[in-house]
Amino acid sequence: MKNQSSLWGERKRKMDSEMNFSEPLSLFLVSAFTKKPKTTEVTAGSTAVFEAETEKAGIKVKWQRAGTEITESEKYVIKAEGNKHSLTINNVGKEDDVIYAVIAGSSKVKFELKVKEPGTAETVTPAEAAPAPAAPEPPAPPVESSQNTEGNRELTLLTKSVAPAGTHPEEPLDPIGLFVTRPQDGEVTVGGNITFTAKVAGESLLKKPSVKWFKGKWMDLGSKVGQHLQLHDNYDRNNKVYTFELEIIEANMTFAGGYRCEVSTKDKFDSSNFNLTVNEAPITGDLDIRTAFRRTLIPFCRGEAKSESQSDVDVWEILRKAPPSEYEKIAFQYGITDLRGMLKRLKRIKKEEKKSTAFLKKLDPAYQVDKGQKIKLMVEVANPDADVKWLKNGQEIQVSGLLYGYMLEKHLKPFTGVCTSHTCIKISPKFPMLVFQTLLLYIFEAVGNKRILTINHCSLADDAAYECVVGEEKSFTELFVKEPPILITHPLEDQMVMVGERVEFECEVSEEGATVKWEKDGIELTREETFKYRFKKDGKKQYLIINETSKEDSGHYTVKTNGGVSVAELIVQEKKLEVYQSIADLTVKARDQAVFKCEVSDENVKGIWLKNGKEVVPDERIKISHIGRIHKLTIEDVTPDDEADYSFIPQGFAYNLSAKLQFLGKLSSEYVKIDFVPREEPPKIHLDCLGQSPDTIVVVAGNKLRLDVPISGDPTPTVIWQKVNKVMHNPLLFESEGRVRVEMHEDHCVFIIEGAEKEDEGVYRVIVKNPVGEDKADITVKVIDVPDPPEAPKISNIGEDYCTVQWQPPKYDGGQPVLGYILERKKKKSYRWMRLNFDLLKELTYEAKRMIEGVVYEMRVYAVNSIGMSRPSPASQPFMPIAPPSEPTHFTVEDVSDSTVALKWRPPERIGAGGLDGYIVEYCKDGSTEWIPALPGLTERTSALIKDLVTGDKLHFRIKAINVAGESGAAIIKEPVTVQEILQRPKIWLPRHLRQTLVKKVGETINIVIPFQGKPRPKIIWMKDGQTLDSKDVGIRNSNTDTILFIRKAELHHSGAYEVILQIETMTDKVAITIQIIDKPGPPQNIKLVDVWGFNAALEWTPPQDDGNAQILGYTVQKADKKTMEWYTVFDHYRRTNCIVSDLIMGNEYFFRIFSENLCGLSETAATTKNPAYIQKTGTTYKPPTYKEHDFSEPPKFTHPLVDRSVIAGYNTTLSCAVRGIPKPKIFWYKNKMDLSGDAKYRMFSKQGVLTLEIRKPTPFDGGCYTCKAVNECGEAEIECRLDVRVYLPTPQRG
Repeated sequence: MKNQSSLWGERKRKMDSEMNFSEPLSLFLVSAFTKKPKTTEVTAGSTAVFEAETEKAGIKVKWQRAGTEITESEKYVIKAEGNKHSLTINNVGKEDDVIYAVIAGSSKVKFELKVKEPGTAETVTPAEAAPAPAAPEPPAPPVESSQNTEGNRELTLLTKSVAPAGTHPEEPLDPIGLFVTRPQDGEVTVGGNITFTAKVAGESLLKKPSVKWFKGKWMDLGSKVGQHLQLHDNYDRNNKVYTFELEIIEANMTFAGGYRCEVSTKDKFDSSNFNLTVNEAPITGDLDIRTAFRRTLIPFCRGEAKSESQSDVDVWEILRKAPPSEYEKIAFQYGITDLRGMLKRLKRIKKEEKKSTAFLKKLDPAYQVDKGQKIKLMVEVANPDADVKWLKNGQEIQVSGLLYGYMLEKHLKPFTGVCTSHTCIKISPKFPMLVFQTLLLYIFEAVGNKRILTINHCSLADDAAYECVVGEEKSFTELFVKEPPILITHPLEDQMVMVGERVEFECEVSEEGATVKWEKDGIELTREETFKYRFKKDGKKQYLIINETSKEDSGHYTVKTNGGVSVAELIVQEKKLEVYQSIADLTVKARDQAVFKCEVSDENVKGIWLKNGKEVVPDERIKISHIGRIHKLTIEDVTPDDEADYSFIPQGFAYNLSAKLQFLGKLSSEYVKIDFVPREEPPKIHLDCLGQSPDTIVVVAGNKLRLDVPISGDPTPTVIWQKVNKVMHNPLLFESEGRVRVEMHEDHCVFIIEGAEKEDEGVYRVIVKNPVGEDKADITVKVIDVPDPPEAPKISNIGEDYCTVQWQPPKYDGGQPVLGYILERKKKKSYRWMRLNFDLLKELTYEAKRMIEGVVYEMRVYAVNSIGMSRPSPASQPFMPIAPPSEPTHFTVEDVSDSTVALKWRPPERIGAGGLDGYIVEYCKDGSTEWIPALPGLTERTSALIKDLVTGDKLHFRIKAINVAGESGAAIIKEPVTVQEILQRPKIWLPRHLRQTLVKKVGETINIVIPFQGKPRPKIIWMKDGQTLDSKDVGIRNSNTDTILFIRKAELHHSGAYEVILQIETMTDKVAITIQIIDKPGPPQNIKLVDVWGFNAALEWTPPQDDGNAQILGYTVQKADKKTMEWYTVFDHYRRTNCIVSDLIMGNEYFFRIFSENLCGLSETAATTKNPAYIQKTGTTYKPPTYKEHDFSEPPKFTHPLVDRSVIAGYNTTLSCAVRGIPKPKIFWYKNKMDLSGDAKYRMFSKQGVLTLEIRKPTPFDGGCYTCKAVNECGEAEIECRLDVRVYLPTPQRG
C-alpha cells in the first residue's frame, strides 16, 4: 500500500498531464490590447518610441509616467491612428528612467524605459525595430514558496501571471479588480503556522482600502485576533502596493475550511476565496491502513483543472457505507487499482458505527449570538437522572452554591444551579429570585431529559469552546459572540488654528470604550515618541489631541469604526496679528483724563507703550492695563508735559500703533491770564479752529466725546449749543443727566456725548452772548464705526472641491474706507465656522478650495476698516461641491437605416456626488461645425434612435453626460456615419417549441412570435396549406425584428401547416409551422349489450365519429343499478372496444354507459345501453365446464426499439421504448454498461409498457451507449441505442 505522499505525487502527476497549460492568458484575463508596448533601453539624448494596438478602433487610450497622465508637448508626442497608438519621447534623459503605463478601458499595461549613459558597449534595438512578439508562452503554475522551521510553516502564494516578453519579470500584471495578489489555498500540519497574503494596488486609490477576513460565510475574523490569529498590513510606497496578511499560529484541526478575503474602497469591491487544509501530525507507531489511504482528492476534467483544493476524502469510509453495486463506480471515480484487495480488508474491519448511549440529541456544531444578548445551549440525555458537566475551553464551570427549586408566584421554573460572572451564589427562598436575576451569568436547567446552559449578557469573554460531559461521552460546540457595529453618533468638525496652538478633535460613538482608528490623509496615526498625537477616551467620546500644531499638520483627519466613518479638515495658518481697533489722536484739557485704547486679534499678545520713542513707566497717575484683546494707557490729570506722540508695539510682531495727545492749554495766539478784567468785555470763544472752515473732531462709535470750549467775557456770557438745522434743548448747565449734555464752568463749557452713535454726527454751533456782544463757533463731529455687514455672498462656478464666492461692499463703511474682507465657511450641519484667509481680501471675489465633494457648505463674509471688523453677513445659500461627470464610454453605432441611426453607450466611469441627470446627443454634418440636438431634452437611457435623417448624409455624432454641475466632455464617434441602409440577408430564427407540432385546445389563445433579421425591412408572407393566409380570420403583426400570428379563440379549422416567407429583393427564407387544434371527442357509437351470464355482462361498441382532431386514448365504462341510477366507474383509460363487466349482483338490473377520451378529456356525452342487463337468480347449481388452464407467461420482448438520438447540451431529453412480457418484467437502464439506478441525474418511467429514461440537462459527458434491459421469470431481453450530446454554437451574424 502506498503512503500518503506517494499517492499525492502520483495523483498530481496525473492531474498535470491532463491539465491544458497551452491556452493563452486571455482565458484568465481579458485585455483590450492586441499589441502591448515593451520595456526598452535607449541611450541618453536619443528618442524612444512605444507602440500599442487596441482590439477595436476608437478606444480612448491614456499614457502615464510614474502614475501621472502624460500630456502632449514637444518632449512627449502622442499619436493615434485607428487602433494604433504610439508614444514618442524626445531627448531622453536620466530622469525619464521610470515606469510607464498605457491604459485602455479597464486594461492597463506597464513597461519601463531604461536609460544608459552614452559610450556603453551594449547595443540596443529601438522600439520601432523590435521583432514581432513571439507566441505567448504557456502560463506558469502558481509559485509556491514555503519554509519549514521546527514545525512552523509559513506559506506565501502568488497568483498565476504571465509577463509579456521584454517586461520586467517582477512587475505584476494588473488584473481587472482590486487584487494584485490573491490569497491562495494552503496546507499546514497541526501545531504549525501559516500566513496568507493579499496585495492590493494602491496607485489609483485616494485612501487605504478596507479589508476584512472571513471564515465560512459569516464569521468575521477581525474580532478573533489573539493567541492563534494575527492580522498585519503595510504599504510599499515605492510600488504603491498595500499588503495584508492573515497569520494562523499553532493551527489545529478546527481551523480547516474555507476562508474569504474582502477588499472595498469608496466605489469598488472585490473578494477572493481560499481553503486551508490542516493535516494530522505524523504518527511514529504502527501505520493505520485507513489513515494511510486517506488522501487529498483533486477532481479534474478534460481540458481544465480546478484551482481550489478539496477537503480530505476517506475512501475507506465511502466504501464501508456504499452498497456493493457502487464499488466499481467508486473505484473508477477515485482511481482505485487494487479493488479486490481492498474489499477483502474492508470485510474484516467493516462494522456498524457505535451510536451514542448517553445523548439523545447533541449540541449543534456552532452557535452565534450578538454581544449583550442571551443564548441557550441544550442537549437531551438518555437518562433523566444523569449528571452533566459543562466545560468552557476545557475548564469546568464550577457551581459553589445550589439554587433550590423555587417557584415565585407560580411562574418561575426550578433551577439546579446558577453562576455569576465572578462567583456562584446560593439563593435562599426567603428572597425573591428577581433580585438576583440581573446578577446571573450562567444558569443551569434540568427539565426532564433536557439539560440547558443559559448564558446571559454575552461578552467577548464568552466567545469560546463549550462541552457537555455525561460520563465518558462529550458533546462539543463553539460559541461565536458577534460584536454589533459601532456607529458614529456625533461626527468630527472642521477646525482652523494658528501655528503652535493645540487642536482637539472630538467625536461620539455608540458604545463606551470602543476601539477606533484615526487616520490622516489615509495613513493611520500612532503614538509617536514626541507624543505629538494623543488619543483619549471618555465614555462614548473619542478624542484626538495634537500638541503644538505645525503647517504639516494640515489635512483631512478620519476616525473609523467597524460601522461608520467621519472626516474633518484641519487648516493650520501661520500666526498673524490683526488690529481690530487702533489708537486715536486725543485732544484734552488740563487736569482731564486721556485714554488710549487699541484692540488686537490675539488676547495672549503683550506689548509696550512708548512716549516719543521711550517706554512709558506706569505710576500713580499713568496706568497701563491689558484685559483680553484690549490694551489701554490711561493718563489722569493731564498736564502740558503729557503732550507727545504715543505708540503701542505688540511683542513679537512688526506693528507700531501711534497717536498724538494734544493739550488744549495752547491756543493759536499767546494767551496771557490777566487778573484784572474790564467791566465791559464782549464774549469770546478761544479755540484753535476759529476760522472760515469748521474744525472736525473724530470719535469712535461707542466712545465718550468730551469737548472743552474756553470762553471769556464780562459779564459772564450765556452759552447756547445748537446742532445745525436743529435747535437743541435748553443748556444743561451743571446737569449730569442724559447721554448728550453740556456742563458749564467759570471760564469754559464742556460738551459731552456718552457712547457716541452715528446719529450724533454733524455740525455743532456754540454761541456765547452777553450785553456787550456775542461770539459763535462751528465744530464738526464725525462718528466712525465698524462697517455694516455685507449682504449674503453668492456662490458660483462650483467644482469638485472648489467654488467662487462673490459679494458686494457693505452699504455703510463706518466712515472709514473698507480695508478688506474676511471669509468663513462651515458644513451645513455643523456650528463651527472656519476662517479661510488671514490676509485681508481686497477683491470682491474669492476662489475657495480644499472642500470635500458631496458635503453641503455655507459661506459668510466680514468687512474690515481701520476701526475693526463688522458683524458677519447672512450665510450664503447652502451649496455642495460637485463636478461634472466624465464623458460616456463605449459610444458606438448599433444600427443604420435609410432615415435612422441607432446609438448606444455606457455610463461614465466617474459620476461623482452630483449623480447623473441624463445625456444629450448631438450630430453634425460632415464638413460643418454646427452641432444639432438629436433628441428633445435629456435622455436617461443608454441608447437612442435618431429619426428623420436624410438618406446619404454623412454625420458625426457626440454625446455628453449632464448633472447639476454641468456637462461632461464629449464622447465622439471619430468616423462619420453614412445614413444608408445596410443590406442584410433575411434569416428566420424559429423558436425551439415551434419546431414540433403546436397543440392547442379549442377556445385557447394562440400567440406565435417569430424573430428574424434582414435589412432593409423584409416583406413577410404567411401561408396556410399552400394558400395565402386570410388576415380577417387571424391577426398578423409585423415589426422590424419579428412577426406575430395572433388567434384570439382557436377553432378546429385553424389546424394546418403554416409557412412564413421572408423576402428581400431576390433573397428569401422560409420556415414551416404545424398547428393542431383539438377538442373533446364525441360519444362512442353502436353500443350493444352482447351477452349476460352469471354475474357478468358483455359489451361492445364502435369508436366515436368525431375524435376531436386527436387520437382516442381510451374509454371510461360506468354501470348503474336501475333502482338507484347512481353511476360507478368500472373501467377508465380502457383501450379496447369491448369489455366484460363482472361482479354484478344477482337479481338486479343494470344500465351501462361509455365515455370516449382524448388529450382534451372525456366526451361531454356518453353512449348508454337501451335495455338493462338482468342478472337472473338461479335455483339449480350451475356446474361450469372445466377448461385447461392456459399459460399466459411469456419472456420479455421489446415491441418498440430505442432510437439513436443527437441532442443539444443543456436541454432535458428522453429515450423511449415499449416492452411486453408476463409476468411484468423488471427494467434496468445502463450507460456504457454502468447501472443508472442510483444516479439522481436520470429519471425512469414505466407506464402501460412504455419505458422512458429522462436525462436532465445532458452534457457532452452524458453521450454514449444506453441499454434498456427487461427481466422476468421466463427470460430477459435488452435493447440499446446511441446518444450524442453536442454543444450549440450560435452562427455569427453577417453584415
